[in-house]
Amino acid sequence: MAAEPQAGASREEAIEGYPGPYEVGVYAHRLRDRLRSLARVCLIGEVTNLRIGRGVNVYFELRDADGAMPCAMWKNEFERLGLAEGDLRDGAQVVAAGGCDYYPGGASASPSFAFRVSELRLAGEGDLLARLERLRKALAHEGLLEPQKLLPLAGLPRTIGVVTAAGSAARKDFLAGVERRGWRGTIVWAYAPVQDRRAAPAIAAALRDLAALGGAGGPVVDTIVVTRGGGSIADLWAFCDETLCRTVALLPVPVISAVGHETDRTLLDDVAAVCCSTPTHAAEAAVGVDCRSARARLATGASRLDSAGRQAVVTRARWLGARSRAPREHVARHRSHLHQKARELRAASGRIVTARVTYQQRVAVKVLSRKLMAARASAAAGRSEMGAAAGALERSRQARARREAEALRRMSAALRAHDPDRTLERGYALAVNGAGEPLGDAAAARAAGSFDLRMAGGTVPARVREREEA
Repeated sequence: MAAEPQAGASREEAIEGYPGPYEVGVYAHRLRDRLRSLARVCLIGEVTNLRIGRGVNVYFELRDADGAMPCAMWKNEFERLGLAEGDLRDGAQVVAAGGCDYYPGGASASPSFAFRVSELRLAGEGDLLARLERLRKALAHEGLLEPQKLLPLAGLPRTIGVVTAAGSAARKDFLAGVERRGWRGTIVWAYAPVQDRRAAPAIAAALRDLAALGGAGGPVVDTIVVTRGGGSIADLWAFCDETLCRTVALLPVPVISAVGHETDRTLLDDVAAVCCSTPTHAAEAAVGVDCRSARARLATGASRLDSAGRQAVVTRARWLGARSRAPREHVARHRSHLHQKARELRAASGRIVTARVTYQQRVAVKVLSRKLMAARASAAAGRSEMGAAAGALERSRQARARREAEALRRMSAALRAHDPDRTLERGYALAVNGAGEPLGDAAAARAAGSFDLRMAGGTVPARVREREEA
């Protein structure tokens, strides 16, 4: 890849042992041409960091166990593939055809390298997802997905251990969620990396340290929360580590997993006692009681209980004082009052029953009479309407018969007017040959020689005499 030295540059500006110096733009364009001239190939790998925005390109990375390749595809070519929504996603295994491409950049634009994809097809389940599914099945077969879920989760823990990255957004969201719950316990922070090959061992060690607290008289951790923000399956792969999941499954302290967002699902979510979608949700799960609302409800209940207790004591004291002065008179008076009420109740019940029976009888008589009158009126109206309909039907029949007779008469007259025999009755004759066909003119009659004249009374034979005289 040869390039011309920069115009005006002297050999003194060059570095000994290296050609040049060359212009950056020239070298960048020659590099682009050289990369584009490389053979176009097919790559197979797993899609990660898929970005389909409003621009003209679709960006993603192809990864496998040994490396990764940044890829770009024109959006119009991607849309022509006809893939259903969700077919191309993070974790999907694809085969991509294309070649190397390089954008040289400029004075205000950064250069970039990408594998320019021209054809793409799905190749089946991704390697990471397949490994994840195999590991999930293995842990389920060993019964390691259930031990954490059998541990009791404290509704109001005294101490909560949190494993997350120092200064992360997940840490701030968890603190905000705990603050909204009004919880005033102790948080023990265990900071660890959450995305690289060192993350899983560090998280496992932090979990073991938190579970071991309290042996020297320190605070005993009631619940442990593991949290971080969202990302692709490759970014969250540390939380699918087998050693980490086995460590969580065997811990005596319940673990709450809040890794990623609602759409993310790691193996730690299956092993943990509780799986939460966000750090805020994890705070609500760790502190099961809304302390602020509980304090307000407790204060209100205590005030109402104190007021009701005082009122009950005063009322009972007055009642006992009144009853203790003359219990016999009170009993007699109440017995007399009760007997009077019983007599009034029986009398009122009899009156009510009688009144209701009378009212229902009157209503029934009135309703039945009205229905009878309505039925009679309806029958009379029906008979009247039926008589009118019968008269109308008879008149319609007679009118139709007259119309049909008149039409028959007109048609018979028209038929008789077109009858050939009527013409013969007026004195005309029809000349026909021996076959019975009419002779239309004199020439036809002369040609026939002899013919018949069909008249009103019958047929007369005739012949042409001009021929005989000739």
